Amino acid sequence: MKKVLITGLSGFIGGYLQNRLSKEYQIFDLACDLLDKEEIDKRLVEVDPEFIIHLAARTEVEKSFYEQTTFSQINYVGTVNMIESARHLKNLKLFVFSSTMETYGWQPESDLIRDGEPFTLPVFDETTKQYPNAPYAVAKVGCELYLEYAHRSFDFPFCAFRQTNTYGRHDNDFFVVEQVISQMLDNPDEINLGYGKPYRNFLWIDDLIELYATVLQKPEQANGEMFCVGPDNALTIESLVEKIASKLNWKGKVNWNKKPKRDGEIYVLNSTAAKAERLLGWKPTVDLDTGLDRVIHLWKDKK
Repeated sequence: MKKVLITGLSGFIGGYLQNRLSKEYQIFDLACDLLDKEEIDKRLVEVDPEFIIHLAARTEVEKSFYEQTTFSQINYVGTVNMIESARHLKNLKLFVFSSTMETYGWQPESDLIRDGEPFTLPVFDETTKQYPNAPYAVAKVGCELYLEYAHRSFDFPFCAFRQTNTYGRHDNDFFVVEQVISQMLDNPDEINLGYGKPYRNFLWIDDLIELYATVLQKPEQANGEMFCVGPDNALTIESLVEKIASKLNWKGKVNWNKKPKRDGEIYVLNSTAAKAERLLGWKPTVDLDTGLDRVIHLWKDKK
């Protein structure tokens, strides 16, 4: 069996990946600090994987505005350490990097966002210029550039996914879908949320996991490529909350703006997976309504 080393194996995506891949591959954890280059070298030589999936990162975008140095060290320096260690492996077929749609950041189209006024919802793809507007996103752009440098200079085999909001957690209510569901189940009268105007798109976890499985099966097609994951169906957070409330038959009041608006607020994030479908034959298959029903079921069982 081929070997896959996954950083962040204990996280949300890592756990699902292990379940999905363990019948076809030998799965290994990094089992050391991303900032300890010497230990990373030792671990990668010990495992000698054909594939590396680099998930480990600080992912709470809002917190990156207040912990800038920590996010930069872990997310950028930690990734550089992984790349520099991995590029000396003899059997490596693909290094898969978990990037983010947050790298698109502020866009000129953001000037069109005005409360109550219509606008054309932009769709970002791999050619859209990036304007990262959070320490988290700046670090991720730096990682993408380092991967492209390593690919040009050393023929380093990589691909990167500019991931959107992935949902389907059953044990963490920090992120918006799970947070709204959890709050509504616990509070029939009112809930407190942040800013409701930004547009976001959402990807069901199983769809994302299948994309990871696909590039391991098609490393040559994926090599050297950036991929957006879509789906092209962004809606406002307000609309998302209304949709969840309808599914739960929740009649309470939403108290908006109970969290301070972040300095680098991004109003529109929306992407297409057309390139991944063209090159890899992958596309999202679970629509938002179906995915929300599944998450609601998970949280109802938990309560």
